[in-house]
Amino acid sequence: MKAWLVEKHGGPEVLSYKEIPTPIPGPSQVRVSVRAVGINHMDIWVRNGVTGHTFPLPLIPGCDITGVIDQFGPGSEEKAKQTGLTMGASVIINPILSCGTCQVCLNSNETCCPQIGLIGETKNGGCAEFIVIPISNIIPCPKNISFEEGAAIPITFITAWNMLCNKTKLKPEELVLIQAGASGVSVAAIQIAKLLGGTVITTVGDEEKMEKAKNLGADFIINYKKKSFREEVKKISLSLGKKGVDVALDHIGGETFQETLKCLDWGGRVAFCGATANSKIEIDLKPLFFKNISLFGTTMGSKDSLNQIIDLIKQKKLKAVIDSVFKMSKYKNAIFKLESRNFFGKIIVRV
Repeated sequence: MKAWLVEKHGGPEVLSYKEIPTPIPGPSQVRVSVRAVGINHMDIWVRNGVTGHTFPLPLIPGCDITGVIDQFGPGSEEKAKQTGLTMGASVIINPILSCGTCQVCLNSNETCCPQIGLIGETKNGGCAEFIVIPISNIIPCPKNISFEEGAAIPITFITAWNMLCNKTKLKPEELVLIQAGASGVSVAAIQIAKLLGGTVITTVGDEEKMEKAKNLGADFIINYKKKSFREEVKKISLSLGKKGVDVALDHIGGETFQETLKCLDWGGRVAFCGATANSKIEIDLKPLFFKNISLFGTTMGSKDSLNQIIDLIKQKKLKAVIDSVFKMSKYKNAIFKLESRNFFGKIIVRV
């Protein structure tokens, strides 16, 4: 089969597209013929390498995957039939790998499993013609969700859902600040926050993205390149009779995270799921404990959450927002697009 491989860390030149053996599914596994893959920052981190973290190279990148069941491993077909899955069925792959038997897994908190893994990070991902995965990671893809839309769902939506529903527990009429409103996670978060009844402030970097964020449901949109988002959030909060936002979501880190903390009202909650700018910052703890501020580190979410999200998208209460679609052979171009930050929503590669 053809597959993209990261064989060593570095720039775009380390990515290779080559023929490798087609994997054979083992017990309790299935092989999926890949149709579409969503691009994430994980693809960049796998390629570049992360200090203090070891990736099992050579590695096929790609976390968010859709396709059709191509082959069952020994004993897995009977298990599949219990959930209505048959040969040729369209599926969305849950990218989180866990033991499934420990207490946190049984409590639908798989991201705290001691054996946590991620397809495309700790195991071969979907940027290939085929992928072999545990049958427990297979979710049926509804007929009214395309392969491209399905590949735009898992990582971003379960992360946003976890931050808003499980960690900060956003309530109706609360004010929420969502940083980087054009990113995949934030596009999902804007929709989920509105579904929960929140009032949304988001930040973007140009006028076109402002219009798209408005169409998505954001109540207030700030062009952070033209105005101080902290000052604008203060004005908006005061106009609504508040001293700041009730909830804030961030995945940028660095100075943005520091300023985001200053936007919170008393008793405010902030959830963060990444640090694309800088992970090392200085924080003054005094205003945090004095104002009873809560901080929640967040990594992805559960399969139960993913099933709920897929059902809401099926009902058209949420939607997968796709910026652009590339052929699998143009995977490098998709990564360049992600690195350029010139996008709104998800970037997809199609087999």
